[in-house]
Amino acid sequence: MPEESHENVPSRQRRRFEGISSRAYEHPADRSALVALRKLSGFDTVFKALSGLLPERSLRLLFLSDSVRVSDAQFTHLNVMLRDACYILDLEKVPPMYVNQDPQPNAMCIGLDEPIIVVTTGLVELLDEEEMRAVIGHEVGHALSGHSVYRTILLFLTSLALRVAWIPLGNLAIMAIVTALREWFRKSELSADRAGLLVGQDLEASMRGLMKIAGGNHLHEMNVDAFLAQAEEYEAGGDLRDSVLKILNVMPRSHPFTTVRAAELKKWAESRDYQRIMDGHYPRRDEDGDTSVTDSFRQSAASYATDVKNSKDPLMKLVSDIAGGAGDLGGRVRRGFGGFATGSGGGSSSPTDQPPTDRPDDESPNGSNGRP
Repeated sequence: MPEESHENVPSRQRRRFEGISSRAYEHPADRSALVALRKLSGFDTVFKALSGLLPERSLRLLFLSDSVRVSDAQFTHLNVMLRDACYILDLEKVPPMYVNQDPQPNAMCIGLDEPIIVVTTGLVELLDEEEMRAVIGHEVGHALSGHSVYRTILLFLTSLALRVAWIPLGNLAIMAIVTALREWFRKSELSADRAGLLVGQDLEASMRGLMKIAGGNHLHEMNVDAFLAQAEEYEAGGDLRDSVLKILNVMPRSHPFTTVRAAELKKWAESRDYQRIMDGHYPRRDEDGDTSVTDSFRQSAASYATDVKNSKDPLMKLVSDIAGGAGDLGGRVRRGFGGFATGSGGGSSSPTDQPPTDRPDDESPNGSNGRP
């Protein structure tokens, strides 16, 4: 890709991050979740087996035969954005990208040997150029981080779990790995959101895109500050019961809640880490071999500790207090659950108090897993 053809795309100059390592934008929770996933009993065996069995060629043929491949001749504006995103993040080989007919706004990056990017017509029709640029940068970030391999395995195992649901032990074993993969993938989405911001270098466009994914093409009816306030209310609101319900609600999902993604991205955009990258100070790929797994894990642990300490969530505050040696733990738990634990009064745990079970995201290979 000749450099001169990308200097002013779009009509403003943006920084290029030559040789940038994915470590520059990866969320610490992404790295630690992946380490935990690899330590999961049986994961290595499953990974090695599936690497030789997954029908990757079949997936490629499926998109080639039943989707539109982005190129100089088809969806030209998307092709320009894709090449530009690869130029900004210095990804030498441009992944093939397809547009799939699906009204559900979605995008994904899959593939074992080489990543493939798929976007749906619903997403293309929903977002404007700058919002779409952030999404394509998001998917290129997945490719640069090597996330496509684990995403492909997650798609396959989710489908397999449905097929063997009648086998108790087999299904439990698969679902344990699926649950761990989903936990990692939710964290990896936060990393890819950061990559999208590095490509678009327009925080407002990233925020608009996330709002549209949550509320549709009604920007005149939405407000960024109010949208971010929802995330703060979600994190701080309620008691320990709500904290538990949050965990249960998010477990079947492959993506974090959209308001949470927006708040996390805005926080990173205002951080010193982001500013250092924009100033040209970032880890480079040629230094990746010298990095220590132990150091990465320490950084992840420190990030988690900071998040717990600063969190407004009732359960996280309780965890922080326990770590700090706070007294009257039993009393605080009882008060936090508001009578739920004792079964007295209006807080009894009758079946009617249970929330409706969320339907897990549809993670079929046609790209309809719900969120880009």
